Amino acid sequence: MRLHMLTLTAILLLSIVGTPAFALDADGVKKVLQTIDERQRNSGDHKSLVYIQTKEKGREDVVMEAVVYRRDESDQFMILLLKPKAERGKGYLKIDKNFWMYDPTVGRWERRTERERIAGSDSRRADFDESRLTEEYTAQYVGEEKLGKFAVHHIKLTEKPGADVPYPVTELWVDKETSNVLKRQDLAASGKLMRTAYTPKWKKVYSESKKEDVWYPSEIRIYDEVEKDNSTVVLIQEVDLRPLQENIFTKAWLESKSR
Repeated sequence: MRLHMLTLTAILLLSIVGTPAFALDADGVKKVLQTIDERQRNSGDHKSLVYIQTKEKGREDVVMEAVVYRRDESDQFMILLLKPKAERGKGYLKIDKNFWMYDPTVGRWERRTERERIAGSDSRRADFDESRLTEEYTAQYVGEEKLGKFAVHHIKLTEKPGADVPYPVTELWVDKETSNVLKRQDLAASGKLMRTAYTPKWKKVYSESKKEDVWYPSEIRIYDEVEKDNSTVVLIQEVDLRPLQENIFTKAWLESKSR
């Protein structure tokens, strides 16, 4: 499957113009984050087919196919790579607060951090999981701005003590009308910009267990701000909210898929 990178024109449509108009109070900011979290959370299970295309300077593009499994109620998560052949059977598993990577070529599990690049791409585990902004961050309202044609809330997030997140500081641009995150920038503790992600497309699917729609980003375009020539496109498709096997979130289950 061929994935096309974001054109310059499309990027410019998501560029910031204008200046902050007013400030939300603390309760208003909290409500925005709670809405983002609640819209993406399912009361049951979550399965999706994912395509990941990576671009790196001096290398051919790589397109990977994977299946993502989630059980939001118990905070369980797994990624199983299907393609290309060299990556087939590799997987990532979150158990409690531990994040593991399994390499079937050596039959070994290794502990990873939330900063782990998924299959060498610019994506992180959190890009595929439900949103937990209110649990993991302290929020500060920057202001109302324009992102291309969209009126957005610009919010700065700082990780809470004990939170396990990919980056200590994150800035969001949230569509005022839909509450969808359109742009995200992740920063190191020093303030250095590490990556920028655009989410131009969101979709929803009805959840029988939740009895309402669950939203998900169907397209994420990530730009490495350190290695400027590197970028990643993530397409999330075929979302299925039916119950998964009870024992699926185990090392044994993931290992069985690589045999």
